[in-house]
Amino acid sequence: MTPPVRSPGRRERSRREGAGVLEAAALATEHAESLVLSAARDIHGSVAGRVHRLVDGVAGGTTVSHRAHDGIAGAVYGGIGLGLKAAARGLRAADRLGLGGPIEASPRGRFVVSAVNGLIGDRLVEDESPLAITMAVRHRGRDVPIDGASLAAAFPAATDALVVFVHGLCETEHYWDRRSRPRTVDGTTAPSYGARLATDEGWSPVYVRVNTGLPIAESGVALNSLLADLVDAWPTGVRRIALVGHSMGGLIVRSACAVSTAADRDWTQRVTDVVLLGAPHLGSPVERTIARGVTVFHKVPELSPFARIFDQRSVGVLDLHDGPADEIAHVPHARYHLVAATLTRSPRHPLAATVGDLLVPYRSAAGLLPNGEEIFPGADVLHVPGADHFDLLNHEQVYAALRGWLRHAAQEETG
Repeated sequence: MTPPVRSPGRRERSRREGAGVLEAAALATEHAESLVLSAARDIHGSVAGRVHRLVDGVAGGTTVSHRAHDGIAGAVYGGIGLGLKAAARGLRAADRLGLGGPIEASPRGRFVVSAVNGLIGDRLVEDESPLAITMAVRHRGRDVPIDGASLAAAFPAATDALVVFVHGLCETEHYWDRRSRPRTVDGTTAPSYGARLATDEGWSPVYVRVNTGLPIAESGVALNSLLADLVDAWPTGVRRIALVGHSMGGLIVRSACAVSTAADRDWTQRVTDVVLLGAPHLGSPVERTIARGVTVFHKVPELSPFARIFDQRSVGVLDLHDGPADEIAHVPHARYHLVAATLTRSPRHPLAATVGDLLVPYRSAAGLLPNGEEIFPGADVLHVPGADHFDLLNHEQVYAALRGWLRHAAQEETG
């Protein structure tokens, strides 16, 4: 007799679908205990300590109120901490049973996962957390296995020209679909760069999701390996590749191009264009400001708990302090295109050199060293005035330039 087909249980479904909402809630609860509660306790203790030292000095010894305060405060903070730890264990146990549903079932859940990975993704990997992102090609909110059948199913209109998009810190592949500003002439919202390049120029858009909390060099190695596998398994064969990176994604693209690859798997030989949108080639002033603030906070007892919170930021964020190493190589036969936005109309405005696009100054995105030397000699540099860092993800002026650059690549090949 044929045994009945058993439907998968909740636990089996949750394992197949990845981390759940309750796993994310457990992680948030753990950090509330280890960071927020400990910061509140330490600030409270530091301020109270100053008061008690003054009162005890006047009284000539430890007062009853001092001992009572310490006992009550210790009991309260200890109780809250135990409660948060117990809540985290309960949430994680419920998640293992499949309760709560997968967190990546919605765009908002995928955003949360990517944001958390950007902030502490290196520790998620160390802890083998199911929330840790593994670099992958994405299609409709899911990872695409790199094999011929899976790629053919995900990309039924695959061509021999790939345009690969790599997002920035804490972002997801869905950021490329953000609303355009300014809008098109008829007032509608423009489709993504990838969708338009597929329709207008026949390029196949490929979106990669990255754990941006990992070291940039490590992500570069992973991207190199992923693209080598992708080229090997692509349904139609690959003749040319364009790389488009936004913000940190641009630095990851640069790092991937510098990794040595065996001759028979050197996908960089097919790269015609590298487009870097708002990439902080000279480092991020935001990260440098945070680092200076942390140094100051550590010197003030009442502020040192906040410094410890910022100390937890990921290696990926720390890598933005100075930008990539000077020895990162360029693909010698590829054309480089740098896009730099500024809130001001002119790139020579004083604010362009400091505020830039809100996150990256103009000279950093344009690859201009303090002595005027170009990091990318001969590269195209597009200035987008009156735009911020995230406008570069979908902007009419950027798309017009991008289409022209990639059309030139196709014409050169056919010519």
